[in-house]
Amino acid sequence: MNIAAADYDKTDIGTIQIAPEVIEVIAGLATVEVPGVAGMSGGFGGGIAELLGRKNLSKGVKVEVGQREAAVDVSIIVEFGNRIPEVAGAIQRGVKQAIESMTGLSVVEVNVHIHDVQFKAPEKQVAQDEETAVQRVK
Repeated sequence: MNIAAADYDKTDIGTIQIAPEVIEVIAGLATVEVPGVAGMSGGFGGGIAELLGRKNLSKGVKVEVGQREAAVDVSIIVEFGNRIPEVAGAIQRGVKQAIESMTGLSVVEVNVHIHDVQFKAPEKQVAQDEETAVQRVK
């Protein structure tokens, strides 16, 4: 998707255009900074890219960009024990602020889709594994 430069993006030496992929990366980075977000949910294609060693910074983010406005959808995995409405609200505020401050576009909506809940590994398992490692080294 290509976007046309708005009037205020035209300068005496050319135009300034922001690719939708840039908006996706900004939204993705703002999302993972929110406490309670375990990760992004990007579907099958994103999982394959990660297995191949490529980190996709726009994983789980879809944007619609116009000349002056943007709409964002983010798909996340929440850490167990966090209040989902609070995490989603923090994502909405953070993504909106990041995109507006970095691009000058007005964000008309940020939709948050929760796809999963991640549970933390039990700490007993970790302690037991450490004991086994110590016993093997005798």
